Amino acid sequence: MAEINVNHINPFLMAAGTILRDACQMEMSIGKPYVKTTEFGEDSVIIMIGITGEMRGQVMIAMKITKACEIASKMMMGMPVPELDEMAMSAISELGNMIMGNAATILSTKGIGIDITPPTLCRGAMKISQTYAKNICIPMSSDGSMVLELDIAVKGD
Repeated sequence: MAEINVNHINPFLMAAGTILRDACQMEMSIGKPYVKTTEFGEDSVIIMIGITGEMRGQVMIAMKITKACEIASKMMMGMPVPELDEMAMSAISELGNMIMGNAATILSTKGIGIDITPPTLCRGAMKISQTYAKNICIPMSSDGSMVLELDIAVKGD
């Protein structure tokens, strides 16, 4: 199983922080990274985006359903989002696109070219097996409250 290079992780953290600040008015704090199995509870929403090119793997952006509704509301200029309906799911998927597009741009400035797949939005309990790279989980919080976790399993050429 491939080891993860910190230079491959930081662009995703920078991108998530920038996008959540700009699109959702949330200042993010980054928690301590740790190796994690990719298991998610019944109350989870996961944005899965694949990576190809000079790095391969996937990034998952996981959060609680209530937090996804809150983020979707902020992305839609404060429109109430009492449940994760089609519009809210579209907003959350777009959040994944924005974060990953920004990360791809940051990586390209470092000479690492990647392409990203369209996001897949999953909801509920699941476990995802990965054999090509360790999954590094980085929790992100705002105002002392857990917002999301980035689960990064990538390997470079």
